[in-house]
Amino acid sequence: MNQLTLKEAFTVTGKGLHSGLEITATFKPAPENHGYKFQRIDLEDMPIIDALAENVVETTRGTVIGKKDAKVSTIEHALAALYAAGIDNCLIEVNAPEMPILDGSAVCYVEEIERVGVEEQNADKDFYIIKQKTTIRDEETGSMITIYPDEHFSVQTMVEYNSPIIPNQFAVLDELADFKKEVSSARTFVFVREIEQLLNHGLIKGGDLENAIVIYDRPLEQEQIDSLCDLIGMPHRKLDKLGYINETPLKWDNEPARHKLLDVIGDLALIGRPLKGRVVAVRPGHTINNKFTRMLRKEVKHTEVQAPIYDPNKPALIDNNGVRSLLPHRYPFLLIDKVIEIDQKHIVSVKNVTTNEPFFQGHFPQEPVMPGVLIIEAMAQSAGVLVLNTVDEPERYSTYFMKIDNVKFRQKVVPGDTLVFHASLMSEIRRGCAVVKGYAFVGEKIVTEAEFMAQIIKNK
Repeated sequence: MNQLTLKEAFTVTGKGLHSGLEITATFKPAPENHGYKFQRIDLEDMPIIDALAENVVETTRGTVIGKKDAKVSTIEHALAALYAAGIDNCLIEVNAPEMPILDGSAVCYVEEIERVGVEEQNADKDFYIIKQKTTIRDEETGSMITIYPDEHFSVQTMVEYNSPIIPNQFAVLDELADFKKEVSSARTFVFVREIEQLLNHGLIKGGDLENAIVIYDRPLEQEQIDSLCDLIGMPHRKLDKLGYINETPLKWDNEPARHKLLDVIGDLALIGRPLKGRVVAVRPGHTINNKFTRMLRKEVKHTEVQAPIYDPNKPALIDNNGVRSLLPHRYPFLLIDKVIEIDQKHIVSVKNVTTNEPFFQGHFPQEPVMPGVLIIEAMAQSAGVLVLNTVDEPERYSTYFMKIDNVKFRQKVVPGDTLVFHASLMSEIRRGCAVVKGYAFVGEKIVTEAEFMAQIIKNK
């Protein structure tokens, strides 16, 4: 899968939930490997802030990213829409310290993305694959987020409040393709009993019954209700029974839980790479979301490249006979056994290293170690299969080394190891020359990496 960006720019306008300002945000296409970035165009130097977990500076009633004195808050709804659409690269220009709240959901962003469309880019989409269960919990609040290995991305949220209106709810999104229908229009929510405290902290100045679900779950004296109405600039009203006081009905019985799911997706977008894994969030909120995202972000930053997933039970895409039909190499110099993954730009191949390899007789008799040059050769053979798989009559072509750069040997390879090679084209093939980046893995560890150029030549 390739990276995606917007086909063209779009603009949304509305007031800020916390500042009450009239705000304009413009979403623009961005180049490959750009990621999500916010730009404060109202400030003199127009600073750009990367939308990454380490740049989160506050999580009170929304996610806030910052760089020096520049901040942008309530970014989670926009990021959730971009992430669900599969967009990898986008620049968001905003003229205020927060994003517009719109109707309190992400549906406006989703509709605008659909209207302008998305554009495929040349770079590969760089998934971060979850390979083991990871959990973070807050003992004080009871919040917990766990992510499990899975072939796809999915989210499940469970919320619980000390409230007769929302005692507990759960929501599930199994496929990002269902985000628009199942999640995007779920609105943010607030309890009447929280309003005064939030206002005292300088928040929700732009909140109203049009951009948030308001929950009346504990009886208040009419005098207190009138005072709250005055604080938020609403006409006085009587609240005769507990429940939701919006004139617009709930879109789903579990709309609050669905909105929490929306927030989880928006906050996970701050990892900087799309995920493959199943997320289960119990009593989530922006604080626990950010702790979890920061934890995953550390793993992503320290992982140059992930080892390909190798399931020996799955049949090969190209078996040993198929490899022999593509490469001229034969014993003792055919160094890959099978291909388990291949497309136009990359290949994953496997070699089982046995004690019967002829080079172990002399390298070394008392401590058999696979020569590093042969590991590089095996990478090159993998790249040869990748290239020759695209031409007619591959047996009439051979590939030859022209240059090898940036070679690193990190760990020895010995009998009993299974080498998994990942080779990918660094640029398009030009004049019969391919520039390739190769990695060799044993388990989850990189044992060798190199960049090399090879030329494809027709045999005489």
